[in-house]
Amino acid sequence: MNNGLRITTFAAALAATFGAAYGVGQGVGPVVADSPPKHEDEHTRPGPEPEQGAGHAGHDTPPAGGLQISEGGYTLDLETPRVTAGKRAGLRFTVRDADGRAVTAYQREHDKELHLIVASRDLVTYRHLHPTRAADGTWSTPVDLPRAGGYRVFADFTPDKKAAENLTLGADLAASGPYQARQLPKESATARADGYEVRLTGALRPGKASELKLKVARDGKPVTDLQPYLGAYGHLVALRSGDLAYLHVHPNGEPGDGTTRPGPDISFTATAPSSGSYRLFLDFKHEGTVHTAAFTVRAGGAAPGSGTPEGHADDSHGH
Repeated sequence: MNNGLRITTFAAALAATFGAAYGVGQGVGPVVADSPPKHEDEHTRPGPEPEQGAGHAGHDTPPAGGLQISEGGYTLDLETPRVTAGKRAGLRFTVRDADGRAVTAYQREHDKELHLIVASRDLVTYRHLHPTRAADGTWSTPVDLPRAGGYRVFADFTPDKKAAENLTLGADLAASGPYQARQLPKESATARADGYEVRLTGALRPGKASELKLKVARDGKPVTDLQPYLGAYGHLVALRSGDLAYLHVHPNGEPGDGTTRPGPDISFTATAPSSGSYRLFLDFKHEGTVHTAAFTVRAGGAAPGSGTPEGHADDSHGH
């Protein structure tokens, strides 16, 4: 996968179910109808309304359209559209080609054939999972989601075909149980995760490439011995609040290239498809353990200030 930006956006099929509670930011009630959600043809649906204040960022901006569970002749077939909150379950899915056949050959990128991200629609819970593929093309992984509500599953992969492009396909996942909406965490330039403090400098800009630099410290001392994780010292995923537009950005440089140091700084170059609020999730590895630091930033606004540090991503296990 290139160091550049990979963007795929998608429809919010569960918005009608959870949107009212999410907008108010409070209220408790049962979630999930008796029948699982249907996989609609997202080509025929109108796209979600952009967040208030968002707009076109310019002709050089990567397109924020798509809204697809299918793209480039491939479809994400999520066989487990519903789980129970707080209970460990098996998540199963298949990537199918234009003829409906399961894909069984992928290009390896950053040590994996496929990267799987699961995020709640309020962008509080985040998981970077590593499913295993059976010979028939079925992928599976255990998952334990802490709270009821709507989630989005992202499959990031490149088919093992000549000139095949990287794709990120998305599907909706529901976790049943008593539901309580949570607001998007406030903007901050500092995040704390498992005893580590990560500081963000730089701003995410709509329609313009910019550098985001994250500095990792522990007990007030810079961490200078980060370990490679999936072939890099850090991985950054950005999700836009509202429609969950997906940005997967790998760092500038890589271990062993002679110039990239193992911390404390990890540098990324990213371009936002529009103005609006985004949630950034940084995965990094130190002393054999992967940690996730999460930030809320606003593209098109000032760089994040020095507000109260956020916590780590809620229950961001599964690495």
